[in-house]
Amino acid sequence: MANLRAGLIGLGMMGRHHARVIREVEGVDLVAVADAYGDPHGVAKDLPVLNSVEELIAAGIDMAVAAVPTGMHEEVGLALADAGVHTLVEKPIAASTAAGKRLLDAFTARGLVGAVGHIERFNPALQSLRKRIADGELGAVYQIATRRQGPFPSRIADVGVVKDLGTHDIDLTAWLAQSHYESIFAQTTTRSGRPHEDMVSATGKLENGIITNHLVNWLSPMKERLTVVTGEKGAFVADTVTADLTFFENGTVATEWDSIGAFRGVSEGNVTRLAIAKPEPLRTEHEAFRDAVLGLRSDVVTMAEGLETLVVAEAVLESCRTGQSVRITI
Repeated sequence: MANLRAGLIGLGMMGRHHARVIREVEGVDLVAVADAYGDPHGVAKDLPVLNSVEELIAAGIDMAVAAVPTGMHEEVGLALADAGVHTLVEKPIAASTAAGKRLLDAFTARGLVGAVGHIERFNPALQSLRKRIADGELGAVYQIATRRQGPFPSRIADVGVVKDLGTHDIDLTAWLAQSHYESIFAQTTTRSGRPHEDMVSATGKLENGIITNHLVNWLSPMKERLTVVTGEKGAFVADTVTADLTFFENGTVATEWDSIGAFRGVSEGNVTRLAIAKPEPLRTEHEAFRDAVLGLRSDVVTMAEGLETLVVAEAVLESCRTGQSVRITI
């Protein structure tokens, strides 16, 4: 079988990584790249740098990655859909839920694979965590809390921290819990002088009763990417920077310290850092996209899921504006 012909539009900070990984994935050839602003990272190599999505399509591609700014996702995605090109769009799916819905409808109507680049789902720590939750290793799940903090990323200009970073946590939380969001309450602040929010604290509830908490900002001098899932048998802590997964077990040994022993909740037990394979998440994501195009599997983040994540993100922003909890309606 001939290799799939892949195109890439957007050669910025994320585009350069996509270009590298596409070239590494078996069964896929990177045959065309495009960016109206050139190739600042030199990722094109022997390929000419095209100027538009139309030129990319004219190169005769089967599949594409759109790593353009969020505000361009709809325009570029619709052009690719009209041309019959399977497409992976970087997250969030679009700048608004209305635009995201138009993208979803276009790819669905043409029977194309439309995927959204919520890469955290492919982090090995979270992949292992999801399987362990599904296998009952944690028992009933009570809470999923995330912390995603770090310095401002120079690559971002057209959205705030909620749609850029917060969508990671919204997506991975619903995916880990296998449940939709029911409601969300949030507060944001803007301290950097930019037009968009740069810090958010959100608390929510999923339809299955799990409560959630998300702390997200790009104002911190340290980088932190943690997901803590607490349940009946203990807590899992996934560090997606290092792809480490640690299990804190509920203890069964009674304490001899009377003032603590009087507490009738859980106690500290064994702490186990789990040994897991650590493939690169972006490569795993691309392999899933390739296989979806070939009809071999369907574990990509679909545009329907990407749209639902954006609905929750916009509910976060609505809650910040109104000071009220927002019920999620999909």
